[in-house]
Amino acid sequence: MVPIMKLKDKLKLKNRLLRECLAEFLGTFVLMLFGCAAAAQVKTTNEAKGQYLSVNLAFAVGVVSAVYISRGVSGAHLNPAVSLSFCVLGRFQWKRLPFYTLFQIMGAFAASGTVFIQYYDAIMQYSGGNLTVTGPLETASIFATYPSEYLSFSNAFVDQVIGTATLLLCILPLDDSRNSPAPEGLQPLLVGFVVLGIGMAMSSNCGGAINPARDLGPRLFTLAAGWGPEVFTAFENWWWIPVVAPLIGGVTGASLYQLFIEFHHKDPETDQPEAKTRENGASQTNLGDSGSYLTSKF
Repeated sequence: MVPIMKLKDKLKLKNRLLRECLAEFLGTFVLMLFGCAAAAQVKTTNEAKGQYLSVNLAFAVGVVSAVYISRGVSGAHLNPAVSLSFCVLGRFQWKRLPFYTLFQIMGAFAASGTVFIQYYDAIMQYSGGNLTVTGPLETASIFATYPSEYLSFSNAFVDQVIGTATLLLCILPLDDSRNSPAPEGLQPLLVGFVVLGIGMAMSSNCGGAINPARDLGPRLFTLAAGWGPEVFTAFENWWWIPVVAPLIGGVTGASLYQLFIEFHHKDPETDQPEAKTRENGASQTNLGDSGSYLTSKF
């Protein structure tokens, strides 16, 4: 047996939950690597090498790549709000939620550290060596999200609820076999488009976190890397909003899809006999009008 196969046999994990958690870690890592690196490039070059759109596009590419990486193993939640929503919908076990959430946060933390290493000289040159959270040369927003100066707590909370609700409302149909699901293999690309749309339309108020792990992981990194406790105390302890509000928003969006769409799907077991009866009736009366049958059916 070749050495690489021997190594594979030794490293192969038999625990399903651990395999899934590692997939969530790597997926979230890749998502945040693209996003934070783009933010660092735009910030440290004063938009000479990228602009607001660059960051949104990079996050979208990161989402697409992350979903392709982890979807076949863990389902590619990549977001505690998504995991929580699936628990509420009965599609995910509650006992797995803490593990998914932890590894998602860890993935975002690790990605922030990687971007900091990659852009260390640029960050230090831009900031003058002072790692600050506020002010004209702040660099904390490369990693975590912060509110615009005009934004109130209530508006920020609603902003994150709406953004995350939109995310769940738009991704649930992509895998709904009784609606109009995306073609197999294209779901990750379409999820990326959804995230791009949300970023371009709903992120000016407070950065469009829509993901507690995306915000909390990098915020913990900046706390440890030199920005200090101000990453949590700045803007009147605003940090909890991009953690709590997306959880509520995710469940809200998932519930809206259930209430408006999924609850009203036809049940194949009960509707098929009815359809057959109608088909038989149409043939017995020799109407010969398939158009009218389709119209009445749909």
